[in-house]
Amino acid sequence: MQVAVVTFDGFNELDSFIASALINRCRADGLEAFITTPTPRVTSMNGVEVGGQRPMEFVAEADVVLVGSGVRTREVVADDGLVARFAGALDPARQLIGAQCSGALVLARLGLLAGMPACTDRKTRPYLAEYGIEVLDEPFHEEGGIATAGGCLSSQYLGAWVIARTLGTDAARDVLDYVAPVGGNDATVARAFHAIGAISALPAPH
Repeated sequence: MQVAVVTFDGFNELDSFIASALINRCRADGLEAFITTPTPRVTSMNGVEVGGQRPMEFVAEADVVLVGSGVRTREVVADDGLVARFAGALDPARQLIGAQCSGALVLARLGLLAGMPACTDRKTRPYLAEYGIEVLDEPFHEEGGIATAGGCLSSQYLGAWVIARTLGTDAARDVLDYVAPVGGNDATVARAFHAIGAISALPAPH
């Protein structure tokens, strides 16, 4: 199973790298994440330049698509040409789809959040509300295989959700337990599973 972690110029390192790092601890089990970019190289909000592992068109074949956040997401959703590269590529019937912080704006622009509330960061909240979407004061929300996460460190919940939905809750628990701060293992796992909820144990869509 392949995961596209969509990463734009101005991206937030915490958003793209935490989720992908957690997911890639499951490569031996057949789950792998790839930094997916609209250009061969992108630069983070703090000047970190990285090369994309997959081009934007990879989102059409990925089993899971996570849209990352950044300081230029409003420019992304205003770019008709860039949005067109997503058009028709995302399908909740066969993919798990998630967004981190301002990445929710991309899902809103594509009409994927219609009729459901969403989570995002504080700065993005008013812009997401302009799409008529109820913004929750929660770190994570999922409906019908579409998830949104709010706050940089909620990226761990997005990553855990992907693992739980594709490989099962035991796999997600093992990854969270391994990366947890020493002495805080049980609390870290419990907090994550409280956030992502029991629905995470359901089978992934096919």
